Amino acid sequence: MSSNYAFHLKHPVFKVVSKYIEENQLEAYVVGGFVRDLLLEKPSKDIDIVVVGDGTELARKVADILRVKSVSVFKNYGTAHFKYKDLDVEFVGARKESYESNSRKPYTEKGTLRDDQFRRDFTINALALDLRPQNYGELVDPFDGLTDLKNGIIRTPVDPDITFSDDPLRMLRAIRFATRLDFKIESNCLKALKNQANRLEIISRERISDELNKIILTKTPSRGFKLLNATNLLHQFFPEMIALQGVETINGKSHKDNFLHTLEVLDNLAEKSENLWLRWAAILHDIAKPPTKRFDPQVGWTFHGHEEIGARMVPKIFQKLKLPLDQKMKYVQKLVRLHLRPIALVKGFVTDSAIRRLLNEAGDDIDDLMLLCNADITSKNEFKVKKYKQNFELVSEKLRLVEEKDRIRNFQPPVSGELIMKTFGIGPQAEIGIIKSQIKEAILEGIISNNYQDAVAEMLRIGNELGLEVKINPELKF
Repeated sequence: MSSNYAFHLKHPVFKVVSKYIEENQLEAYVVGGFVRDLLLEKPSKDIDIVVVGDGTELARKVADILRVKSVSVFKNYGTAHFKYKDLDVEFVGARKESYESNSRKPYTEKGTLRDDQFRRDFTINALALDLRPQNYGELVDPFDGLTDLKNGIIRTPVDPDITFSDDPLRMLRAIRFATRLDFKIESNCLKALKNQANRLEIISRERISDELNKIILTKTPSRGFKLLNATNLLHQFFPEMIALQGVETINGKSHKDNFLHTLEVLDNLAEKSENLWLRWAAILHDIAKPPTKRFDPQVGWTFHGHEEIGARMVPKIFQKLKLPLDQKMKYVQKLVRLHLRPIALVKGFVTDSAIRRLLNEAGDDIDDLMLLCNADITSKNEFKVKKYKQNFELVSEKLRLVEEKDRIRNFQPPVSGELIMKTFGIGPQAEIGIIKSQIKEAILEGIISNNYQDAVAEMLRIGNELGLEVKINPELKF
């Protein structure tokens, strides 16, 4: 690799910074992720500029020249940020940092470029390109980060135990970069991750989950989870997943390692979808297998009800990890609860009634559920996998045909509670729920069609059985 990258710094932001610092005898450098990604020939929209001096002042001056109207200034951190076209540009004054053991927030003081590079998390993120005209595009690499970049190594600029103890979030960042870039973590760093794992206790769950989600969204998230497990980091915040590990054997009968199975399902799904919450459903689909594990001498290991108990565990896990407790959580919960249903259909005879019930419960998430269940086929028996896949295609086709014919997805019975009350001249009472429930069952079982006329006829029949008297109702149409 060349040591001068002026050719890659043609963007107006760099040109304006270079001209301004020349006129005002300042030093400024582009550092960090932008330089790393530039050298890896990966696109990057985030530019970090370090100035030896006042970063906020330089940000304002550059923004004025570029006619950027809005600049966000964070005085406490000595940083400033603005958006220019498709780029996020951040300015910071070069600084030294020192830490106290109970906080990852450092004390800072003004420093040199080298001081600033010393405080960076990894050598590949400490690379800098000079923006001064006389050295424009020259690489400043005091820790040989370029070699680490070539060799695919994650390494800290200074003693990794100090780096990770000072700011424990860097441990999760190490695993995130190793997973995303497919790099190896240098051996001393790997030891330090394990040594300092309990330091994660000073990091908020929100920050941990933010890094975890970035790992989950990588191409092969299993690699990140295996590293989190091997370094004892996962143990600090996700013991429910750790509990999935291990194989137990009784009377020669073993169950599979559900931790490794979960990671296989996650990777399978990652090949098909970038939906973060669908990936979370893969992570949690078997989360209740440890508490439901039983050994039956006749059939071997069973995990009866793990889908329902797992669904009940989802809100608690989301709450603990500070993940959103909104529709995203309910979506994951639904998929965990239903994840065995398509598998059961694949194994047995597929009835229209079973398809209608699945469509009704899954609603608009039926396609995601099918993706999850397809990913859940991890048998080493190629014949069995091939048979399951073929059956899944048959089930998918049946889903399409039944939905087309019966319009069951997200359906509500064609008669409302208000119509029932008017028809029988009654107020709110238990019979209304009974009538609606029985009409819904009749539609799902295929006894009547999903239309207004059949539903009203069924309403009148059920009402008669319940001893309700029909009143004159002009809304009834036959």
